[in-house]
Amino acid sequence: MMSDFNTNEMMTVAAARRLGNGSVCFVGIGLPSKAANLARLTHAPEVVLIYESGPIGAKPSVLPLSIGDGELAETADTVVPTGEIFRYWLQGGRIDVGFLGAAQVDKFGNINTTVIGDYHAPKVRLPGAGGAPEIAGSAKKVLIILKQGHRTFVDKLAFITSVGHGEGGDHRKRLGLPGEGPVAIITDLCIMEPEAGSNEFIVTSMHPGVTREQVIENTGWQIRFADNVSTTEAPKAEELAALRDLEARTAAAHGQKGGDE
Repeated sequence: MMSDFNTNEMMTVAAARRLGNGSVCFVGIGLPSKAANLARLTHAPEVVLIYESGPIGAKPSVLPLSIGDGELAETADTVVPTGEIFRYWLQGGRIDVGFLGAAQVDKFGNINTTVIGDYHAPKVRLPGAGGAPEIAGSAKKVLIILKQGHRTFVDKLAFITSVGHGEGGDHRKRLGLPGEGPVAIITDLCIMEPEAGSNEFIVTSMHPGVTREQVIENTGWQIRFADNVSTTEAPKAEELAALRDLEARTAAAHGQKGGDE
């Protein structure tokens, strides 16, 4: 039945809903791209998707494998040099939402995509920064999407690749960074938002069937919950249909659904 959904679908739909129609969104590859394109195919047809490689107003029919995927340029309203994307659009204050993934995130929405372990002798070397530090620093607001677990939601990052709210409170403002910073972390279990004043991320909504114990067990810090925690609205039939069609087209084109990591 269409009403049945899995945790990945719930996460993607919940993230897509955070993107307003007509907003200008700087999109990361992977889960952010899947959620942003789902938004474009459902409630936000006028959203303007911008990718780091230069496409503006991209409308891919299948999810891109990378920022260099020709599908992005071929479906875009225009393509400009990467330098223009960053200097004029991003640093010029023209990006409403930065949509990012992460390998690790901490309680203040700081992101690590660089290394696991010691920087000079890492256990794992991750893909790196790309444009994420600039997006996190200059977009008017930032959305973060990733699967939740002890390895991804950690008390202390091995390396801060992209700054969220720094050490909490007004630290971001003191760093001189524009914009609100991260306004939500959407996972396969819940939605977290920064607490007023401290800017520590707390649980404000839990997905259907998820318990507080599950959230606590899959968080590497002492996670706190808002006074009134809501239940995330389950995916609608049209949201699931659009998502599954997008994944099916992507699988047919690339042999994989895209955006699963």
